Amino acid sequence: MPGVSRRILLGSMAAAPLARPAIIRAQGTSKSVKIGLLSDMGGPYRDVGGPGNRVATELAIQDFGGTVLGRPIEIMQADDQNKPDVSTSLAREWIDSAGVDVLADGAASSSGLAIQQVCREKKKPYLITGPATSDMTGKQCSPYGIHFSYDTYALAHGTGNALTKAGGDTWFFITADYAFGYALERDTMDAVKAAGGKVLGSVRAPLGTADFSSYLVQAQASGAKVIGLANAGTDTQNCVKQAAEFGLTTSGVRIATLLMQISDVTSLGQKVCEGLAYTDSFYWDMTDRTRAWTKRWAEKMGGRVPGLLHAGSYCAATHWLKAVQAVGSTDADAVVAKMKATPVNDFYNTNVQIREDGRVMHQWYLWQVKPLAEAKSQYDFCKNLATIAPADAWRPLSEGGCPLIKS
Repeated sequence: MPGVSRRILLGSMAAAPLARPAIIRAQGTSKSVKIGLLSDMGGPYRDVGGPGNRVATELAIQDFGGTVLGRPIEIMQADDQNKPDVSTSLAREWIDSAGVDVLADGAASSSGLAIQQVCREKKKPYLITGPATSDMTGKQCSPYGIHFSYDTYALAHGTGNALTKAGGDTWFFITADYAFGYALERDTMDAVKAAGGKVLGSVRAPLGTADFSSYLVQAQASGAKVIGLANAGTDTQNCVKQAAEFGLTTSGVRIATLLMQISDVTSLGQKVCEGLAYTDSFYWDMTDRTRAWTKRWAEKMGGRVPGLLHAGSYCAATHWLKAVQAVGSTDADAVVAKMKATPVNDFYNTNVQIREDGRVMHQWYLWQVKPLAEAKSQYDFCKNLATIAPADAWRPLSEGGCPLIKS
C-alpha cells in the first residue's frame, strides 16, 4: 500500500483476518457492491460496536436478499484502532484501490471525523454509527455523511436536563481526553446551565485509562452532587466500578453515565449499575420486533444482546441498500439525496426523517437500570422513565452550524 506508514502497515497486517472480506454471495459473477466497516476491534469500544456491527450488517444484507442491482453485496471490516491517521489511510486505500462503495461505523469520534473528511473529498457516503460527537452534523457536517446513532447533544440534554431538574444542580465532569469527550462535556455543561445548574469543575483522562481513583477523588472533593462521566466503553465501566468500590454511589453523590449502553450493564453486572439513568434510542426488549431481531443477532454473538450501535448498523445498511435499489446505481449524490428524502423504516424505526444536515431523527428514551431483584430474565435490565420526542431530543437545525444549511 503506497504511502502508508510502517506502523499502519503492521497494524493492518495484524488485522488481516478482520479486514479479509466476508462475502454474502448470490449467483453470478457481477462486481460486488462493497460496504466497508472501520471499527474498534480490540479497544474500549469493541463490545458496543466491533464484531457486533458486522453481524448486524450481515443481517441487513440477508434481509435485503443478498444482492442489489443484480450484484452480490460484500462486507469488509478492519480495525481503525480509534486513530485518525489509521482511519484516514484505510478509508483512502479502500476507496481508491478496493472499490468500496460506502463506509460505515467509525468507532471513536476523532476517527469518525477523519473518515468523514475522506468521504467528503472522495464523494462517498459515510453511514455514521460509532462516533458520537454532534460536530458530525454540526460545524464539520458533510453532504455525504448521515448520522444513524446517538450524538453528544442528545445524550447530554436527555440525561443532563433530567438530573439537574431532579435536584442534581452541581456537576463535576470526568472527561475522555479526545474529540468525543470534549463534545459530550461541552453539550452537557450547556444543558446543565440551561436547566439552572452549575459546573464546579472537570478533569480529563486519557482513552483507555484503567485507574480512575485520582479523578474520582478530585470529583468527590469538589462537593458536586453529580459526577458526570463524559466517556464510554471500558472507560465508563472502570469509572462506575471504582466509584462503587469507593462508596460514592452510597454517599449521596449521583453518577451520571452520559453514554452508557447495555454492554456496560452486562460487563459490570446489574447490581453495580442499579439506579443508573441513561438515554438511548434503542433497547432490545422494546417490542416483539426488537426481541425477534435480538434473537437472530444473539445467535451469532454468543447469546449477548445488542445495543444501539448494532441496531444502528442494521438500520444504516438497510436504508442505504434501499436507496441504491431505488436510484438504480451507487452514485453517492443520488443515493444520499434519496436516503434523505425517504423515511427510515426497520425493526425499531417507523417513518423516521433524516434532516438536511444528515441527522437521523430517532425517538429518544430515558432508561433506568432496575434493581436486580426485579429482573425477570438474564438481560432484563431497564425500565423506561420517559419518552423524548425527536424535536426535543436533537439539537435544533439552526443551532448546529452546519455549512450545508442556509439560514
